[in-house]
Amino acid sequence: MKLEDVLQKHFNYSSFRIGQKEIISSILDGKHTIAMLPTGTGKSLCYQLPGYLLKGKIVIVSPLLSLMQDQVEQMMMNGEKRVIALNSFLSHEEKYQALHQLSKYKFIFLSPEMLRSDQVMNKLKEIGIDLFVIDEAHCISQWGYDFRPDYNKLGEIRERLGSPLTLALTATATPEVKDDIITSLKIGEWEEFIYSVDRPNISLIVESIRTYKEKTERLVELITSLEGPGIIYFSSKKLSEQMVSLFKERGFSKVAAYHGGLEQETRILIQQQFIQGQLDVICATSAFGMGINKDNIRYVIHFHMPLQLESYLQEIGRAGRDGKQSLALLLYSPGDEQLPNQLVEGELPSDAQLDWLYKWLMEHREALNNLSLFESEIKRVSGFTDNQWRMVEAFLQCNNGAHIEKTIDQLKKFINERMLIKLNKIQEMYRWTQLTECRRKKILNYFNEEKTIEMKNCCDCCGVDYSEFYSFITKEPSIKIESSFHWKNHLAEILLSERKNEE
Repeated sequence: MKLEDVLQKHFNYSSFRIGQKEIISSILDGKHTIAMLPTGTGKSLCYQLPGYLLKGKIVIVSPLLSLMQDQVEQMMMNGEKRVIALNSFLSHEEKYQALHQLSKYKFIFLSPEMLRSDQVMNKLKEIGIDLFVIDEAHCISQWGYDFRPDYNKLGEIRERLGSPLTLALTATATPEVKDDIITSLKIGEWEEFIYSVDRPNISLIVESIRTYKEKTERLVELITSLEGPGIIYFSSKKLSEQMVSLFKERGFSKVAAYHGGLEQETRILIQQQFIQGQLDVICATSAFGMGINKDNIRYVIHFHMPLQLESYLQEIGRAGRDGKQSLALLLYSPGDEQLPNQLVEGELPSDAQLDWLYKWLMEHREALNNLSLFESEIKRVSGFTDNQWRMVEAFLQCNNGAHIEKTIDQLKKFINERMLIKLNKIQEMYRWTQLTECRRKKILNYFNEEKTIEMKNCCDCCGVDYSEFYSFITKEPSIKIESSFHWKNHLAEILLSERKNEE
């Protein structure tokens, strides 16, 4: 059967997007494969389609619980019932039932933490794996912007599972990160498919705005004038909700907030309302977007500066998946770079927290035999967040509880190195917002690529015709402010030009 026939039968598509067929063919030829495809080009198809042609199970390791749930829900809504996610969303009883019925599932999504369980590993060995998929594979590399200690163990886990056929997928990886992925996974020979991170149909714009108040009013102006649908990213759950309230006060009703603090049912509802066109704008944190199958998003706005170019590319890549012209707009105010610095400091455990943990472990050595039993108490007293604790726990388990002092010292060293990497990436992102030359060229150079084609509406430094992004059915903004450009003037010019043409 031709691959295009399988594509039509199971996914109702008549043709493949760039890279998909080559990657799928490599997998079906039994070759370990590393693939870098830009966000929005359909990475999930690269393991879902082979799943219908391979006899055994497809295991997908995913770092984000929300992404995992999104993918499972989408597959089920598309008619695939043999799919399950094993993660912390499951109760003890649900996990027990899932493991005992695991052989009936074709697609098994797993968090890397779940692979630490001997019970899970033994069950996976028992049912057999035809394809081992690592999604967001950049998380393997300590040089990556989103390094996860548990991802760094996936090479050992592959060997324990019998070194199954492996597919590593990412949207953003510098050459050094790619080399780390190859070394860590221990896959010997492999096929490599590296495609450009560039999305030529997305125009890149940075607007400098003096104050927070002006930035807020500019945002109101934008959503009442831009052709949607769109996503607005914030670094704060609270602010995303406040903006929704403000938009509704200004008469814009088809808007909702989305963040990790919402109940799972609420998140799924908002996603579906957005996909079905019942919502025009989502005010979101970075929790939103991964796995969202909506191809007509016309703009992505960043109210806050992202922490690094890699995540910026992933987030703007949710626009224009239909290939039509779309807009990525970052609103920058002086001092915005301070918030990412604070967020990075909050992501990593402090020396004071680790010193407390060292003393506590010296007094409770029995806890090292089963850290999960003491997790709640440790987090309550120490103030570790969930992410901080996962990092700490991974280091302690790597050393099997031996040499506590040495382990804590190694962890402190690792955290200091991670802090430097993250701060450097924030500075790289900040410098990009201050460019006076082509923004696209700078991003491509960051990933060791060259800008080889000239394009219309490349970026604000090269020149952008903003009028192409405005809706002809607009609302009057509630408040008029000064900004770097005026959409109403552009719109008036267009209408006047059209009248002259008609005459």
